[in-house]
Amino acid sequence: MSHISLISKVTKTKKTINIDWKDGKKSKFHFLWLRDNCPYGVHPTARQRTFNFLKVSEKIYPIKYSIIKNKLEIVWSEDKHKSHYDFNWLRKNCYTIKNKQKYKSPYILWDKKLKNNFNKVSLNFNDVLSKEKSLTKWLELLNIYGFSIIRNAPTKKNSALKLLKQISHVRETFFGTPFEVINIPNPNNTAYTADGLRNHTDLPYYEYVPGYQFLHCLINQAEGGYSLAVDGFRVANYLKKNEPKIFKTLVNTYVKFKDNDYTQKTVRIFHSPLINLNKDEDFNDIRFSIATMAAMDCNANKMEKFYLAYKKFGELLHHDKFTVKFKLKAGDIFCFNNRRILHGRTEFNPNSGHRHLQGYYLDRDDLLGRLNYLKKIEV
Repeated sequence: MSHISLISKVTKTKKTINIDWKDGKKSKFHFLWLRDNCPYGVHPTARQRTFNFLKVSEKIYPIKYSIIKNKLEIVWSEDKHKSHYDFNWLRKNCYTIKNKQKYKSPYILWDKKLKNNFNKVSLNFNDVLSKEKSLTKWLELLNIYGFSIIRNAPTKKNSALKLLKQISHVRETFFGTPFEVINIPNPNNTAYTADGLRNHTDLPYYEYVPGYQFLHCLINQAEGGYSLAVDGFRVANYLKKNEPKIFKTLVNTYVKFKDNDYTQKTVRIFHSPLINLNKDEDFNDIRFSIATMAAMDCNANKMEKFYLAYKKFGELLHHDKFTVKFKLKAGDIFCFNNRRILHGRTEFNPNSGHRHLQGYYLDRDDLLGRLNYLKKIEV
């Protein structure tokens, strides 16, 4: 369809250029917005703005506007600058229409039934490494489900790095890269024991929590040591629908997380709600870790209400109906959104066989940015 065939009428008011589209939709574009988004004010390769909007007067207006070569041409009152706007671009970026549309979440929420469809979220290591289509599918799974299993990876140490570099650079933390999930004496984290681990998100005491985590199983011959995964967004959504007062308390109460790390001579502290929402009131991230939650310091008149909500949330995050339980095999990589999916494990017997995982982190921005590039998503 040609650009002009989309348009019914273009008019001007004191503050806006208005477009009536042939499908009945109407758009308003403010002069300041249009001048700020002139396509000629962008570097051709860096794709960053070179035009300084701060030099524009708030009184700027179009001296003339017309349709030239299937684009909206505007001659501006300042410097007689000419801008040309593609009509498809204007429609795609129309804030008038966007803000009238009902928000649709990109996430698929899941519970224990996902275990029956593990093939849906599982991919082969070599396929993801060598086929762009498989790489794109993997990143889509991690975005939509927050969870995936990579099968048949090499069991050589550090071999998962080759896969992760298909996305971006890894996120360094004090654990090191990769970090070794094995039973060791005098650990600085309970992950380095044979004990069971309650469901949790990693590093909630960081201001910017690592977005994705990858646990590469090199060997798993010990008795026990089953992996656990829970969709925190699914549980939060359950509370939103069935216990709205509890949900509101969890969204609005700041929790103190703390990490006392004797190996680094560091005390890390950060305050955050257990459930964080984005601008569309959809779920942005979950922070939950019984092990690293410090003494609460919220207002006294909120304390009991918080603890009742916290207890309810924690019980649901450990309930069988929301939990997927599975045992990693050598060559499996357990991949998940650390700001959505809680993970844990059952106790294992270190005397019955060896269990060794290597872990990596990667920031959510880098994974989503790579996915946008592969899907050719631009704004």
